[in-house]
Amino acid sequence: MSIQKPKGTQDLLPGEVEKWQYLESKARELCQRFNYKEIRSPIFESTELFSRGVGETTDIVEKEMYTFMDKGDRSISLRPEGTAGVVRAFVENKLYGIPDLTKLYYIGPMFRYEQPQAGRYRQFHQFGIEAFGSVDPSIDAEVIALGYTFYKEIGLKEVTVEINSVGTPSVRTAYREQLQAFFAPVKEKLCKDCQSRYDRNPMRILDCKIDAKYGEGAPDILEFLDEECTTHFNQVKEHLAAMDIPFRINPRLVRGLDYYTHTAFEYKAAGIGAIDTIGGGGRYNGLVGQIGGHGTDQPGVGLGLGLERILLVLQAQGVEIPKPEPLDVYLIGLGEAAEKQITKLLQQLRVQGLKAEKDYQGRKMKAQMKSADRFNATYVAILGDDELERGEITLKKMDTGTQVTVSLADLAANAAKTLFA
Repeated sequence: MSIQKPKGTQDLLPGEVEKWQYLESKARELCQRFNYKEIRSPIFESTELFSRGVGETTDIVEKEMYTFMDKGDRSISLRPEGTAGVVRAFVENKLYGIPDLTKLYYIGPMFRYEQPQAGRYRQFHQFGIEAFGSVDPSIDAEVIALGYTFYKEIGLKEVTVEINSVGTPSVRTAYREQLQAFFAPVKEKLCKDCQSRYDRNPMRILDCKIDAKYGEGAPDILEFLDEECTTHFNQVKEHLAAMDIPFRINPRLVRGLDYYTHTAFEYKAAGIGAIDTIGGGGRYNGLVGQIGGHGTDQPGVGLGLGLERILLVLQAQGVEIPKPEPLDVYLIGLGEAAEKQITKLLQQLRVQGLKAEKDYQGRKMKAQMKSADRFNATYVAILGDDELERGEITLKKMDTGTQVTVSLADLAANAAKTLFA
């Protein structure tokens, strides 16, 4: 029996992986414009980091984490999301001592044990950003704007932004009591998960698809916001409007993580079945201090965008991702001496920055020409023993079929100018 990839994972093969490279390069380029710096944190961390940071009552921690005991009898988990690990790195490396705002981004795999379906995998990939050190509502708006700009620049259509305020812990305490009173008459009708959430985190009931009908008419958290929360939320909306970022308020948006305060948001796009959320995030004042302890606390805000879901929506909308640049030149040597010279020339061209290739299978010229065509080569350079004696090489432009003979020394010394003059 052959060994196959684990359930809920993918092999990203040539022809497909270039799409990923395109998204990643766009993300990096956009982050440079917004002045975010890359951070690379481990893909596994202490389990306690996620139970403290993400929240013990979340589905992620209760059901979905890949957790194991290592050889040192320590509980380790593969990261289910990006923020907790970045916060841990922020604290451990004392970035909270830097006077300027700390703005970071990451791109990498996350892991959750859940039933695979369209746009949902057990190993999935996120592009995320985190900004530490400011309570200014304009940084909330900047984070939302960066995500929206990313979607627009890769060609996604009809992306909508939904925003809400989930208040502060004190606001949520009052709101929690009202939610429990609202759901009390139907508590026994709720699914098992929501019956558990009723006592521990009733806001999560609003996020349950199974019990959505029981949430109709539930009080909105916006009605419970204090003056500080209301002012912050109003200013976020004002900044988004000034940036021409379209949004709508969704008072039921609570997100699936416990660390959010004030702003919460999601990006929606149709095209992948029942799942329409392609990214989201929010503010998490207090999380840094919770993970790092006294003296480390800094306000934070961030987002995470799922790359698999983005690719599915791009495909559903018929958006073409730019193809990689073609091969510059394919080298063909006819004869033993010419073949040795081709090997040398290949390295010289690559050092000059050209994308170059040759045959390694001893095939006839006709088969090599077909290979050059499959690689979409702009030129084929053909060198026979006779040309080698004269110090010349034949260049054939593949799209027109025109041929010229050039000096072998000139090509070796200045390939780009010789080929593309």
